Amino acid sequence: MRVLVTGGAGYIGSHMVKMLLGQGAEVATLDDLSCGYRDAVVGGEFVKGDTGDRACLDALFGRRKFDAVMHFASFIQVGESVRDPAKYYRNNVTHTLTLLDAMAAHGVRSFVFSSSAAIFGEPDYTPIDEAHPKRPINPYGFSKWAVERVLSDYDRAYGLKSVSLRYFNAAGADPDGQLGERHEPETHLIPLVLQAAAGRRPSVSVFGDDYPTPDGTCVRDYIHIVDLCQAHLLALERLRSSGQSAAYNLGNSRGYSVNEVIRTVEAVTGRTVPVERAPRREGDPAVLVADSKRAMDELGWRPRFNELETIIRHAWTWEQKRHPTATEPGRRQA
Repeated sequence: MRVLVTGGAGYIGSHMVKMLLGQGAEVATLDDLSCGYRDAVVGGEFVKGDTGDRACLDALFGRRKFDAVMHFASFIQVGESVRDPAKYYRNNVTHTLTLLDAMAAHGVRSFVFSSSAAIFGEPDYTPIDEAHPKRPINPYGFSKWAVERVLSDYDRAYGLKSVSLRYFNAAGADPDGQLGERHEPETHLIPLVLQAAAGRRPSVSVFGDDYPTPDGTCVRDYIHIVDLCQAHLLALERLRSSGQSAAYNLGNSRGYSVNEVIRTVEAVTGRTVPVERAPRREGDPAVLVADSKRAMDELGWRPRFNELETIIRHAWTWEQKRHPTATEPGRRQA
């Protein structure tokens, strides 16, 4: 397989590149390095470029023949999308259209899309299956749902086949310790709690403790980055074998509260996590848990690292590798 990975220098994309290489695929990464890191691309060809640059895409598709494209090059911060929606619609939607048009022009007909549970908005029920109404409540979610609609139309009109994978909460790190999460700024709960445990931030904020959940804090479904990438490989195989477009929800179908995450981090690290209680954030549902039965039935997907402790242990190994001067257990940095 010859695969182009856009956004392959980012968190999920870099893990995907490593897995593809391990499967013997020929991989090229396209990334403008606005959010990713060149040293996260562990092999294959690297091209610094933008998915919105048609000339760059034409040159790349013209000199290399790809069987498929995996698309991770999107902005992901919900709050920023509310403050600057133009940035999100331009990159996540308009640039994706440019990429799809270049694919169609060069005869590349298989596309695996990094979508999001944000397309569902406030849930009517949990666990959330694929039939759940799509009512995104922020520009980030709208941008992902817009692309899914585009893909349906491009399938009918141009024969471009796709699989959209709707992540819940991607978490963890490469079990080998080679890759991990390093967003700037970091907004994901598990790395934020680990940074507080390591003394790299003074505390972690818990937004709301009066939700209708067992301990009053929000419940989320965390999926290990390796399991997420495995689902992408299976999606690619589906496109090769059946040539049929589809969309799948990806999660562990099990939720953990914010307090449970904090307690598990303390157990894994042996350190106390300083916590600050804060008011609820607008738009935070009490519970978001995936129903991943369709992915299991149709793709044969089976998560391997589905325990929260394992996810956090791998993320902690990565945190310690990046910052080996972290404090000793029970001590705090000044």
